[in-house]
Amino acid sequence: MGSEDFPSVVVVGLGKKNAGINEQENWNEGKENIRTAVAVGCRQIQDLEIPCVEVDPCGDAQAAAEGAVLGLHEYNELKQKKKPVVSPQLHGSAESQAWQKGVIYAEGQNLARYLMEAPANYITPIKFAEHIEQKLRTFSNVKVHIRPESWITTQEMGAFLSVAKGSAEPPIFLEIHYLGGAITNDSPLVFVGKGVTFDSGGISLKPSLGMDAMRADMGGAATVCSTIVTAAALNLPLNIIGLAPLCENMPSGKANKPGDVVRAKNGKTIQVDNTDAEGRLLLADALCYAHNFNARAIVNAATLTGAMDVALGSAATGVFTNSSWLWTHLYEASILTGDRVWRMPLFEHYTKQVTDCPLADVSNIGKYSRAGGACTAAAFLKEFVTASHWAHLDIAGVMSNKDEVPYLRKGMAGRPTRTLVEFAARLSQDSHNAK
Repeated sequence: MGSEDFPSVVVVGLGKKNAGINEQENWNEGKENIRTAVAVGCRQIQDLEIPCVEVDPCGDAQAAAEGAVLGLHEYNELKQKKKPVVSPQLHGSAESQAWQKGVIYAEGQNLARYLMEAPANYITPIKFAEHIEQKLRTFSNVKVHIRPESWITTQEMGAFLSVAKGSAEPPIFLEIHYLGGAITNDSPLVFVGKGVTFDSGGISLKPSLGMDAMRADMGGAATVCSTIVTAAALNLPLNIIGLAPLCENMPSGKANKPGDVVRAKNGKTIQVDNTDAEGRLLLADALCYAHNFNARAIVNAATLTGAMDVALGSAATGVFTNSSWLWTHLYEASILTGDRVWRMPLFEHYTKQVTDCPLADVSNIGKYSRAGGACTAAAFLKEFVTASHWAHLDIAGVMSNKDEVPYLRKGMAGRPTRTLVEFAARLSQDSHNAK
């Protein structure tokens, strides 16, 4: 390596030589070490204002690419003074396929980070849908339907509409069909994502401190849509459908009021005891609609409850599922990606707390209010699911990053996009009768 070829060389340490899967940590320590080391090295190059960096594959080119592309990402669209752009590329050609795969995985997560970080006046429901449509325009095997309010009304999505009506911003139901499977009518994997582009709490108004972070309350929609964009880029051999109910939750003369009763798509009535428990209202209708597709599995993601953050913090996404088969796939995928998941209970114990409701079939909060809030929210969603392979990912705790994940800068995290991509990739390899 002559100094004339590389005027600057950054050396990083990779930790223990044969670090692999750590049973206590539930991740592959070697991969995490590489992601972190490469991210640190690339940022160092950026600080030196060098426009191009060649990255040693470090024995795992995919992890190295992820570290580089994730580590350099920053939202600076709206700033006049921007950090210099650094293009990471692989040093040598030995592992170029794995490197490229890592770049695609990381760009998927970065798309989710971009959508979550952007201000709510830039990413409105229609702008969100158009952004995703534009990302998928080049793929001939993808169809995007941007459904307007009139369509939502004909679908009798009364719960979703009750949240949307408080805002001047019209709701959108985004529906994406990715046909990557060998057989067009193969049962699809159906993703559903909560798309509240700004959540003020509605009439049950949130405190003003930190409310700006609620521009990322469409994190579920951002991660599942980014997962589909990534699956298309990887040309994964399976069919995927993405559903994202998109709206704002705002206080106004037209907004939901505490105690109002609304009717979901499946006919169940819901007492809206707290207008800030709105994500589950969107998801109730979207989950009902998801049952139209003879799905192999239905997986929904949502920044659903503050209680999830209280329970696990940012260490892992909480997964509530009625299917051990689905859990195993999600869990094994997360060990590889380092974006971890942890299983949470879907007990009848919690169902009783949402179905014991004075005026309607179900209440949108548990009757003991704060106790097990993430679990009562999941129990509420379960009332709108009949599929035998369903998982609900509560991603409220992993919504943003301070300094916990060293290869992500401070800001909206786009988690767990890479885990969902890895999960979809595993599902595409899994024989259909493995359920």
